[in-house]
Amino acid sequence: MEQRTVQRLGRDVSVVGLGTWQLGADWGSVNPEEAAATLDAAADAGVTFFDTADVYGDGRSEQFCGRLQRARPGVFIATKMGRRVDQIPGNYNHDNFRAWNDRSRANLGVDRLDLVQLHCPPDAVFEDDAVFAHLDAMVDEGRIGAYGVSVETCDQALRAVERPGVATVQIILNCFRLKPLERVLPAAAQAGVGIIARVPLASGLLSGRYDEQTQFAADDHRNYNRYGEAFDVGETFSGVPYEVGLTAARELSRLVDPGQTLPQFALRWVIDQPGVSTVIPGARNGTQARANAACADLPPLRDEQLAGVRDIYDRLLRAHVHDRW
Repeated sequence: MEQRTVQRLGRDVSVVGLGTWQLGADWGSVNPEEAAATLDAAADAGVTFFDTADVYGDGRSEQFCGRLQRARPGVFIATKMGRRVDQIPGNYNHDNFRAWNDRSRANLGVDRLDLVQLHCPPDAVFEDDAVFAHLDAMVDEGRIGAYGVSVETCDQALRAVERPGVATVQIILNCFRLKPLERVLPAAAQAGVGIIARVPLASGLLSGRYDEQTQFAADDHRNYNRYGEAFDVGETFSGVPYEVGLTAARELSRLVDPGQTLPQFALRWVIDQPGVSTVIPGARNGTQARANAACADLPPLRDEQLAGVRDIYDRLLRAHVHDRW
C-alpha cells in the first residue's frame, strides 16, 4: 500500500489506516474474536496505521490494538486522551496527562506510546502554553513518541498547526465536509503536519447501505447522538441531517464507476486531497477492512467526479455544515 511521509512525525504511514472506535463501543457490541479478525485483515491488506482512544470501550479498543502490535511490531498505533473527564480546560493538566498516559501504556502493553492525540479538547486548551509544555515534557521523558490533536473545527486545526510540537491533526474530512480543503490542509502541508482524516464515510451514510427505514441499536451513537445529545453532533453523520445525507449519498452514487462501491469512491476522494496523510475508516469485520484498504489501489478520481462532489456539497450540504465546523 502507498505510504505517505509525515514530516513532524518522522515516519511513513499507510494512506489507508483503520479507525477502531467501532471495536470499542458506541456502535453496538463486538466480541474479541471479531475485533482481532478485523485488525488482522486490515494489517494483511497493508494497513500500518491504527487509530484508537482511551475511551473507546473504556480501554477495550486500546487493548485490542496492543495485542495486534505485539503480534505485528511494525504497525503504528495512535491513541487519544482527554475525554475521560468533564470537558473543562483545567482538566488538561500535568497530573491528568500522566495518569491517562499510564493507563494507555498499560492497555497497549508498551513503555512508550507511538502517538498521543488530545481528544477534541475545549477551545481554550489550544491557547494554553502549559498544555503543550506538558506534552513536550512527556516526549522528553520517553512516555510518548509524538503528539497531535484531534479537532472538531477548522479554527482549532489551524491553531494546532501553529504549535511547533504538534505532529498531526485529526479532522473530519469527507464528501460531506469540504471546509478543511480551504485552509487547513494547505497550512498543515506547509508546516509538515500530518492530516489524519476521520469519519470519512460519514458514520456509514456514505456506505450506501442505509435508507429511511434503517434502525440503529440503542447503544449506537447514530441513534442516541443524532441531534448531539451526548457529544458534538458533527461526529454523527458528520453533522448532516440524516435524510439530507441519504439524498446526497444517492446523488454521489451516480458518480461511481462500474465495479467500484460508493464507500471506495468516498475513501478515494479523501486520499486524493492534497495534504492528506492517512484516512481512517472504521470496520466491523474483515470484509469491510479489506474493502476499505482496496481503495488505495483505485486510480485517482477524474476531474468531473471531483467537480460532481463539489456540486452536491454546494447544493445540499454546505448550508448545514460549512459555517459550523
